[in-house]
Order: sequence, then C-alpha cells, then structure tokens
Amino acid sequence: MFFKKSAKMLVLVVLVIALSGFTYAFAAANIVPPSFAGDGSGTISGYTVSLIHYNLNTTTPTTIDSVTFTLSAAATIARIQLNTTWYPCTITGGTSVSCTTTGALVSSATSLQVVAAN
Repeated sequence: MFFKKSAKMLVLVVLVIALSGFTYAFAAANIVPPSFAGDGSGTISGYTVSLIHYNLNTTTPTTIDSVTFTLSAAATIARIQLNTTWYPCTITGGTSVSCTTTGALVSSATSLQVVAAN
C-alpha cells in the first residue's frame, strides 16, 4: 500500500516537472521587440490664437460654415469647440487652421475653445 502511494506521488511529481519544463520552454520562445518607457516633465507652452474669422453661410447668414485662425507655432492636429460641439480642423502650412462648422448657429455661438498639438 505504501508502495502504491509512493508510485502515484512519483508519477505526479514527474508530471508537474515535465509541465513546468514545457511552460518554461514556451515562455523562453517568446520574442518581445525592444520598447521604451520613461517618466519626465516639461513645460507646456501653449499656442497663441490670432486672426479668428467666422465664415457665415452665404445663403443663410445665421449659420457659421467654418472658423479660420492662425496659430503662433506649427501644429499637426487641431480641434475647436463652439459652445458644446467639437469640430475637426485642417492645418495648412503648420499654422493656418480651418475648421468646418456647418450648421452652427450664430445666435448660440458664445464660446470658442481651441485645442492644438504638435
């Protein structure tokens, strides 16, 4: 009886060791490409927005078709928020920005928020 328990225990130990070896071999075969991580801080300087122009619809001048403006430094992405709606923008030459706002009402245009990043 002691021999049967010992034999079962030996088989179990051998099985666990074999599975551990397979798991290690599988994990050792994984190749992870090099990557970078870091932590730091820097000043966020922001942009100066100038030459803001609201382009009204020619047929219905109570709506704003687009908003154009100039940034003080080059950006690669920009969005504007006119009241509570966000609109996409197109940047030309790094600093000239045009945002299509078709349907925005002049009467409800009380705030403009510009978000830009390089």
